[in-house]
Amino acid sequence: MTATRTPGMPVVEDGFLVSTSPATGVEAGRVPISDGKGVEAAVERARTAGAWWAGLNFDGRRTRLLRWRALLAERIEELATLTHAETGKPLADAIVEATAAIEHIDWAARNAKRVLGPRRMRTRLLVAEHSGHLEYQPYGVVGVIGPWNYPILTPLGPISGALAAGNAVVLKPSEYTPAVGQWLADTFAEIVPEEPVFQVVHGLGDVGAALCRSGVGKVSFTGSTATAKKVMAACAETLTPVVLEAGGKDALIVDADADVNAAAEAAVWGSMTNAGQTCIGIERVYAVAPVYDAFVAAVVEKAGKLRLGEEIGPITMPGQVDVIRRHIDDALADGGRALLGGAGAVQPPNVAPTVLVDVPESSAAIREETFGPTVTITKVADAEEAISRANALPYGLGGAVFGKANGIRIARRLHTGMVAVNSTLSFVGMATLPFGGVGDSGFGRIHGEDGLREFGRAKSITVRRGPSLLPAMTFERTPAQVGRIVKAVKLLYGRRP
Repeated sequence: MTATRTPGMPVVEDGFLVSTSPATGVEAGRVPISDGKGVEAAVERARTAGAWWAGLNFDGRRTRLLRWRALLAERIEELATLTHAETGKPLADAIVEATAAIEHIDWAARNAKRVLGPRRMRTRLLVAEHSGHLEYQPYGVVGVIGPWNYPILTPLGPISGALAAGNAVVLKPSEYTPAVGQWLADTFAEIVPEEPVFQVVHGLGDVGAALCRSGVGKVSFTGSTATAKKVMAACAETLTPVVLEAGGKDALIVDADADVNAAAEAAVWGSMTNAGQTCIGIERVYAVAPVYDAFVAAVVEKAGKLRLGEEIGPITMPGQVDVIRRHIDDALADGGRALLGGAGAVQPPNVAPTVLVDVPESSAAIREETFGPTVTITKVADAEEAISRANALPYGLGGAVFGKANGIRIARRLHTGMVAVNSTLSFVGMATLPFGGVGDSGFGRIHGEDGLREFGRAKSITVRRGPSLLPAMTFERTPAQVGRIVKAVKLLYGRRP
């Protein structure tokens, strides 16, 4: 029996999860749906596969990951076309997304041994008879719950780190983009056919919940703050550690000495790329008074050139259209003005670029995540006011600053995990930097060295290499030896700086 389909809405038909294009309603993917027992079986297979994968050691995994990276690069157009079909995003955007993901796989494969491999640690005088050793051991199986807005780049951040660290992976992709997730696992299996090191389980929210409770060693989640709290609660039942990248309401600060044209170009890109469906997208701008008018004019001029169906694709998740409409309507009802777009911009499944000014800070368009091609621009007296307003929300994912003299100083004061100075979104493409938020935007990191360490347990080992000069950890110590410990402590640590 075929269910009634709304373009872009996933449906379950005869045991299969079916995804459709949000633009045309044409079927984009069809994959077998999982249930709780299916998730448990996949995790059990992953435990065996993970032991084999870990046994390849860093060099063996590096070779296979780099082969997979090469396959993805060779077939990047195929992957981008599938992503376009499921999400509606322009092919060029899908190519850029895949390119960034390939870069992260390359970096994780090449650097895992250096970051996570066994190393000798320096000892201290009071325990000089012992040598210290540190290594990072894999969790075994890592569960990854991915989003629909960047179905290649976002899940491949934790997946590449987890695989490079020696874990098997079970991915639950968004029900809106299951075909992309399956494609990634299938191509990995072409390179690593021996064991099911990277598997996919498909379904709705219940499948994600089952993955959280399946006994995996760690869970990495990307999605809304509300769902992140549910994931954390489910994982808390078994004390399963989590990495959570949740919602955002990122702000851009434009200081008085900013290059206004460059700031406007970056603001339009940061707020409108992927039709604004970006967790680190610029949704708020605070421009200081001396450059405000010129900046607003430049943003309106540049955003006005964007074309629906070309640079701006449809809204992938149909229900998000209602959120975007509500935010625009509330902003206008609260006294805001639309210099571009506005109430008429919402024409499902599309939303035209919208630039709002004079929006009160209490408005939903300022305080809630919009996830659409809209941006509010607010005039402020100076950078101090901009920082205060930017930090007023509980979110703290990313942000941006344009300015010459004080750009970095302003960036350091933003309550976020990441900030771009004189650009927007650039940190997501830099494989050497950790990616993640604070506050309601989650915790933990993917990408970079910190991201690799998220997927390995630190294991400390001491090895005795001689007799104790200052025997402390024994019941056989003598009063004289305790006296020598006292003298040593005073000699080493008794001098005040």
